[in-house]
Amino acid sequence: MKTIALFGTSADPPTAGHQKILRWLSERYDWVAVWAADNPFKSHQTQLIHRAAMLRLLITDIEAPGQNIALEQELSSFRTLETLAKAKARWGEDTEFTLVIGSDLLQQLPRWYRIEELLQQVQLLIVPRPGYEIDQTSLQTVQALGGKIAIASLTGLDVSSTAYREQGNTAAIIPPIAAYINQQHLYKCPDATTKKFQLR
Repeated sequence: MKTIALFGTSADPPTAGHQKILRWLSERYDWVAVWAADNPFKSHQTQLIHRAAMLRLLITDIEAPGQNIALEQELSSFRTLETLAKAKARWGEDTEFTLVIGSDLLQQLPRWYRIEELLQQVQLLIVPRPGYEIDQTSLQTVQALGGKIAIASLTGLDVSSTAYREQGNTAAIIPPIAAYINQQHLYKCPDATTKKFQLR
């Protein structure tokens, strides 16, 4: 049975932390499907088209031996259940789908649209993020809803999209994305970033 990791992210912008997770997933699944999504629990500064373009740059920069990571932007939907339906139509019902989420989303998961129906159809992989402890109460709540949960054996980098937007933490992003941000004037970048990553 083919195994596919489903990795949707609001990615505003995508970071080196996202890249580390994707590289890890590529070593453990037959295919890693990635897309930029609007999270109804978050507000976004940047249009979806730009976030998708930056994700494509992030993926291109990964040297995955299996060449098994791809931007599948057509999967993007406001509701994950609809994304899963699109994935099943694309890869078939006999595929094993694993939904990958950061530990920061675990507490909000029970509020997702038709969550019990979703959890009946996918495995869940929780990726630990610095500053977002995986607490037993949240795990038990999701398991009670039918969640089949695994915890990833890696911890994400201590970088975030928010830290980049609010503090200009240039360590959070890779050079091709910094160049794209500069070219498109997407965020208020520090002058050092602008100068360092100007497109030729």
